[in-house]
Amino acid sequence: MSTDVWDPFGTLRRVLWIGGGQWAGKSTVARLLAVRYGLTAYHYDYHDARGHNDRRIARRVALGRPPEGPDLEQVWVDTTPADMAEETLAGFPVRFEWALDDLRALVSGRPVIAEGWGLRPELVAPIAGSLGQMVVMVPAPAFRDRQLRELSRTAFGHEVSDPARAQRNRLERDRLVAEDAVRSARRLGIRVIEVDGSQDAAAVADLVADHFRPYLPPPEVHDGMS
Repeated sequence: MSTDVWDPFGTLRRVLWIGGGQWAGKSTVARLLAVRYGLTAYHYDYHDARGHNDRRIARRVALGRPPEGPDLEQVWVDTTPADMAEETLAGFPVRFEWALDDLRALVSGRPVIAEGWGLRPELVAPIAGSLGQMVVMVPAPAFRDRQLRELSRTAFGHEVSDPARAQRNRLERDRLVAEDAVRSARRLGIRVIEVDGSQDAAAVADLVADHFRPYLPPPEVHDGMS
């Protein structure tokens, strides 16, 4: 990816990035920091699943694939987790460009904090002002299992012949993608935080805020308290 990235409002070099694995609490931490410091939060997964669907369809058509997308049975039941992870990783660079288009359009008096599993270290590093502007969060196995028990959105939401197998495949894919993010981050010298559940969300947000301290404004004051 070229480091000469068109950025009309100078937004991209000031973004604070949270990448990593699914189920690590990235969205929660970004939301807490956005409220605390008056940041503009960008949630990659939300935009990727909703705002980018027209681009996804156009890309399928350009590649000669069905516009409605692949067969869910083939994707979730008949494909191995390793192949699923490989395909996911191969698609991240294209999807990252869509996210950059969203971010280029943002103008904020305070930093933008962007979070999501598709914000890969090797994609962010060439455009970030500093490697210190990124952190990679991944869940420890026990914490991921707790998230799966407690969060309603973790249930497998597609109709397939074997939902249990599809969920196992999905979780193993997520583990492989997270491991790849960790390897990439460590190769580049980007900080990795493993979330093990021993600290609550506010404490993890404190840890991330301390990492981002040189780039954060003072906390905003709410109801007379900082």
